[in-house]
Order: sequence, then C-alpha cells, then structure tokens
Amino acid sequence: ARLVVLLSLLGLAAGGKLLVVPVDGSHWLSLREVLDSLRQRGHDVVIVAPEVSLYIKPSKNFVMKMYPVPYTQEEMDEDFQGFTKDLFEGGSFLERVIRLYQRSKKNSALFLATCTHLLHNKELIRYLEESKFDAIFTDPILPCGQILAEHLSVPSVYFLQQMPCGLEFQATQCPNPPSYVPRVFTDHTDHMTFLQRVRNVLYDIPNFFLCDHVFQPYAKLASEFLHRDVTVPDLLRQASIWLMKIDFVLHYPKPLMPNMVLVSGVNCASQKLSQ
Repeated sequence: ARLVVLLSLLGLAAGGKLLVVPVDGSHWLSLREVLDSLRQRGHDVVIVAPEVSLYIKPSKNFVMKMYPVPYTQEEMDEDFQGFTKDLFEGGSFLERVIRLYQRSKKNSALFLATCTHLLHNKELIRYLEESKFDAIFTDPILPCGQILAEHLSVPSVYFLQQMPCGLEFQATQCPNPPSYVPRVFTDHTDHMTFLQRVRNVLYDIPNFFLCDHVFQPYAKLASEFLHRDVTVPDLLRQASIWLMKIDFVLHYPKPLMPNMVLVSGVNCASQKLSQ
C-alpha cells in the first residue's frame, strides 16, 4: 500500500504518465504487480522493452513499445540459465568469484547491446521525447532507464532488491560499514568477531574490479548519448526514490537514507501464504 501511495503522487489531480524501463527475469515479475495497481488507479503506463525477452511480452493492459535487438531468443535463454546455474553452484570463494566474473562478461555484453539499441533507436527516442512523461520507473541494476531519465529531464523512481557491489550505498552516500553489514559470499551474520570483520573487508575488494568491468561500458555509452562525462554512480544518485524490495526479516539490518523505502512483499499480495 505504501508503495502505491508513493507512486500515486506522480499525478495528484489526475493519473500520471509513467515510462517504465524494466529489467527482464524475476525483476520484471515483481515489477508487473506494481504496474497493474498503478494502471487500475488511472495512471498511463508505457513500457519500453526489447523484442527478445524471457518474460516481458506485449500486453493489452499497457502500452508496449518494443525495439529490435541483435540476439536471438535461444541466446537469451542460454545466458539466463547459465547465470542462474553459476550463481547457485557451490565452490570456494575464489572459484565463485572467477565463475561469476566470466559469466558477467557474457551477460553484460548482451545487456549492453540491449541498452545501446534502445538509445540508438532514433524513432523510439523521438516518441519518448514527445510523450512528456511525469517520471521514469526502472530497475537500476542496469542503468539504461536512468540514462533515459537524464535525457528526458524527468524524475526517476527505482524498484530493486540490491545493486551489485553495493552501488546503491555509493550512489546515495549511505553508510555501509563492513563492521556489521555482511558482504556477499562471506556467510557472516551482522554480529562478527574482529577477524570476521577483517575478512569482510577483504571479500569486498574483488567487487571493485567486477563492477568496473560490468558498468564502465555503460558510463561510456551514457557519456556519448548525453554529450557529457558521467559515471554510473553519477547517474544512480539522481534517483528521487529508491524502493527497496528488502526487509529486516530476511536481510540483516543496515543503514538507509531517507529516500530509500522498504517495500518487501509487494509481489506476494495475490498469493495465499501459510501462517
């Protein structure tokens, strides 16, 4: 309910016009629940998505603007299945980092091609410029939506669980102390011994190299498209609201900034959950 109230502020007297730049996979499945609620409350929802995707398909409930991409459905399916397998497969910390790094190279090339073909689609960009949106609703794990928000000069609302390498903390200048916020793959709790805290710091080091490899091409693409030098944190910190799909039941307590709002469970509204 709190999420819908926040987004309903897009249009106080009448429904607002919302541009949605989604990320495929499970990201889309939870986002779709929110979009259905917004549409029922009178908001105009326009979704921009690639013609090849896992779950984002044309719908009579929304205006869908599809654009061509340079890969096939088979290539998309293989990339997503491979990433899921690599993510949950066991192994030592070093093995997992190397495996995730190699997989991220493949996936990031596909996602970058998607973003590039969106931004270079002159006919679609012209349509978006002329549509006069009130805001952009996007998942910032891929910053293509925020690049569009900067180009169109409209506020952006993020809907996410977490960013790779803790970029949400860097972008919002939110404290993220390794003294009690566990890093990925450590298996620590928020109560650590001194040696565990040292280990927590060391485990964070590879993230800097991994994220630089994944996100630097987006910084280059954004700089070329916006005609000014920008970094990915520069883009991310422009968000008006960060709607975080986390809570402190399944996630460890951590600092939050005033524009970071917890909305965990928004996609469980239609599910019959046991006690």
